[in-house]
Amino acid sequence: MKSILVTGGAGFIGCNFVRLTLRNYPDVRVTVYDKLTYAGRLENLANVDEQFGARYGFVQGDICDAALVEETVARNEIDTIVNFAAETHVDRSILDPDEFIQTDVFGTYALLEAARKFGNLRFHQISTDEVYGHIEGQRHSAESDSLAPRSPYSASKASADLFATAYHTTYGLPVTISRGANNVGPYQYPEKVVPLFITNALNNLPLPVFGDGQQMRDYQYVTDHCEAVRLILQRGQIGEAYNIGTGREMTNLAMVEILLDELGKPRSLIRHVEDRQGHDRRYSLDVSKMLALGWEPEYTPEEAIRATVRWYRENEWWWQAIRSGEFQAYYDRVYGNRKTLNPLG
Repeated sequence: MKSILVTGGAGFIGCNFVRLTLRNYPDVRVTVYDKLTYAGRLENLANVDEQFGARYGFVQGDICDAALVEETVARNEIDTIVNFAAETHVDRSILDPDEFIQTDVFGTYALLEAARKFGNLRFHQISTDEVYGHIEGQRHSAESDSLAPRSPYSASKASADLFATAYHTTYGLPVTISRGANNVGPYQYPEKVVPLFITNALNNLPLPVFGDGQQMRDYQYVTDHCEAVRLILQRGQIGEAYNIGTGREMTNLAMVEILLDELGKPRSLIRHVEDRQGHDRRYSLDVSKMLALGWEPEYTPEEAIRATVRWYRENEWWWQAIRSGEFQAYYDRVYGNRKTLNPLG
């Protein structure tokens, strides 16, 4: 692993992975390939070029542009592709599924083709726990479970997983897949629930909690996720998928209460609203396979949420400029007409 292409490297998880890789691998060069959509921002990579110089490069491009992908791979002598590039937000996928099919499915196919054409390059696909769908009872999703996506977003990611696996089986492409729980931490675009609620609370705006807020989620800190991906690239078994998370769940309402507590804000900011269409009630990952590789998370879900709150409180320069324009139009479209609910019925 000498020259890595990190697609979606100007996005939330991608930019954290870029920094971690450059810090930990002094002999590795990282090329970020990013379309710079609303959530992929050069601000997320501020000072990376100054810190790491010639070991870092940036290409603005769409992963669906096969010719540019192949040119980038050839020019930078890429030997490893890590694909973070994706449309990722469930609510946006419900409103406009087309972009998700294009980027998450066709874009992954274009990257897999480039990896195959250039001699079966090492390929790692970043996926999500949402591909397993809603999990009943007390069971946990294992990597061998059937995929049962229930939103356009999760369906697009499940499709990408299956393409990656098929390229390994058919062409011998050295593929691994990771399926992560909910990531939180620095540089997450504030459409996602944790940064949305933090920035709303900092502005003393209501926090629109879907339904009764009893949906179960595992919140992991982004650097823990990135460390796990780094370990999979080193030790992961080719052709295998790995779940990444803390293995601990909490309700969304508990997450909100931790967040408000860290900010010293009142619970009166909580506003229960009409639920999301097809909202999965519970995700829960069995992470024993990842633990067996020698990885474990540094942060508990509560610690991850509190650390995230502190970052947003200390970095208003990053998020204040976002909360206008495109973001405000999206926010109004998703939350503007939602009915307020009485959580007690």
